Amino acid sequence: MVIPALNEEASLPRVLADLPWPLLRRVVVADNGSRDRTAEVARAGGAEVVPAPRPGYGSACLAALAHLRSTGPPAIVVFLDADYSDHPDELPELVAPLLASEAELVIGSRILGRRERGALLPQARMGNWVACKLMRLLYGHTYTDLGPFRAALWPALEELGMRDPDFGWTAEMQVKALRHRLRVVEVPVSYRRRVGVSKITGTLGGTVRAGYKILTTVFRYSWGKS
Repeated sequence: MVIPALNEEASLPRVLADLPWPLLRRVVVADNGSRDRTAEVARAGGAEVVPAPRPGYGSACLAALAHLRSTGPPAIVVFLDADYSDHPDELPELVAPLLASEAELVIGSRILGRRERGALLPQARMGNWVACKLMRLLYGHTYTDLGPFRAALWPALEELGMRDPDFGWTAEMQVKALRHRLRVVEVPVSYRRRVGVSKITGTLGGTVRAGYKILTTVFRYSWGKS
């Protein structure tokens, strides 16, 4: 499991406590330059901590994957945010299509699942809707969400050659999965209001930067770039 984290001292212990640990081989927290006790509480909660000093959500994920690659990759990689907005205990439902050989990439869809009121902010809903419509138009596949709670088979993930260092990470993965003709499914996941303020949709600047990056990522790979 990969958990990118930036200043999530308050929420991360809850995430780790709710994980179905018997099903997990390893939990890697990628500390993206936190100025609080994120790394300390991660270790106390049983996770490995990987420094990811280069800013960006994608950079944290890439650092965690590099660590797994060099120390013995798992068969399945699950990505989960550290803000306690997702429900870690729903991991078995998320990975079920992978274990049943029905998919190589599974996206946890907050749109299809149960959402606490106010959990998915209007700007996030709109950004999801636009990005998914564009992917339908350009790639012919219907996604409902760019949700961060997702799982992939390790060989399939390696095939994608992920590289985006920031907000385009989730869109890059979903677009590349279509270009590489991976079997992709969505499963409903629950979503609640996060602990603290979102570093992306919680600010106007973050929302604009994330929206721009996601849309340019969707278009970029439609032009044949890898």
